[in-house]
Amino acid sequence: MDAISQQEAELKWMEAGNVFTPGSPVSTRDLFAGRRDQLQEIMGAISQRGYHAVLYGERGVGKTSLSNILVTILGAMPQASLIGRVNCDAGDTFSSIWHKALRDISFTNPQRGIGFNAADTVAHTPVSATLPTVVQPDDIRRTLSDLSRHARVLIILDEYDRIVDRQVATLVSDTIKALSDFGVDATVLIIGVADTIDDLIEGHQSIERAVVQIPMPRMSDEEIAEILDTGVSKLGMQMDGGARAHLVHLTQGLPYVAHLLGLHTTRVALQGHARTITRSHADQGIQRSLEQWQQSIRTAYVDAIRSPQPVNLFKEVLLACALAETDELGYFSASSIRAPLKQITGRLLDIPSFARHLKEFSTEGRGGIIERVGTARKLRYRFTSPLMRPYIIMRGYDDGLLK
Repeated sequence: MDAISQQEAELKWMEAGNVFTPGSPVSTRDLFAGRRDQLQEIMGAISQRGYHAVLYGERGVGKTSLSNILVTILGAMPQASLIGRVNCDAGDTFSSIWHKALRDISFTNPQRGIGFNAADTVAHTPVSATLPTVVQPDDIRRTLSDLSRHARVLIILDEYDRIVDRQVATLVSDTIKALSDFGVDATVLIIGVADTIDDLIEGHQSIERAVVQIPMPRMSDEEIAEILDTGVSKLGMQMDGGARAHLVHLTQGLPYVAHLLGLHTTRVALQGHARTITRSHADQGIQRSLEQWQQSIRTAYVDAIRSPQPVNLFKEVLLACALAETDELGYFSASSIRAPLKQITGRLLDIPSFARHLKEFSTEGRGGIIERVGTARKLRYRFTSPLMRPYIIMRGYDDGLLK
């Protein structure tokens, strides 16, 4: 039977929060979906002496989740792995990064008990305690070389784009070069928000031969569908084709959005004691997802479409921007807005009719919701936050501007 009992529904409602996790990266392999190519490239770098990796892409595409699963996979392998992880921040120095990275890796010293019946003990000392206060690249090269004699070594520097002092990034590049030149069997994985590796790595030309560059694009429809199907199956439920196709379309390839929609759509179905998720459940799940969206996104949206004039096109033009065809970096042109704007308004408008709106969207008065690049007649536009596009599209459905 499709219906489930009240008690089972309540249990599954709670479990849904562990299956669909918009508030945190995925950390268990059985809930991880997609990204097999990127995972294989990182594993390839780890398996080769002297190679390192840079994983980059826009915010919200699942880079940290991928690193979590990587750690899980390495931990399950027969060969021991020593893994140090850092979430970089704006105040980090080269020394602080490596003190944090090596804090979780310890060496042990057996200590004989004192007295006739005293048991022997083992003292654990973090490797970071052996580093000087001011660390240099050669200190790291020697330390990782010593560690790699006993186990595979992986150092993950996440949120690398947050580093403000570019000298820090230069020293990290120098460290990678030293590790490669000396053939140290340790891998540094750098993860950060960037369009290209040039935006992330200082002097990367000097280490290009030693670094595997791994761009992290948005997920394909198939990968997003896998996230939804994996989560729903984990709960002992199922989702019909119409609901799945609608949710996949709305995610815009972002796993965060897939988890958010999956969570609320599943809970709507469970509140109705339904085991099968339908399009009706999906529509209600969209409304609840909009209510839980990041406050900064919701505020920026309101600021962008606000106008003292009762008749204006700000909401419609912004929705057309979200629907416009983009290049591989997420940029769109003014001409690419015309077709979706016609779909929304029923009129084919010339660019001068909405050029003012595009310009204002990039100003502080409208939240700087869009950034502009290029020169006159060659201007291109992109949303400053990747989470803005799916939010605007869902608002368009919820407001009845899209069918």
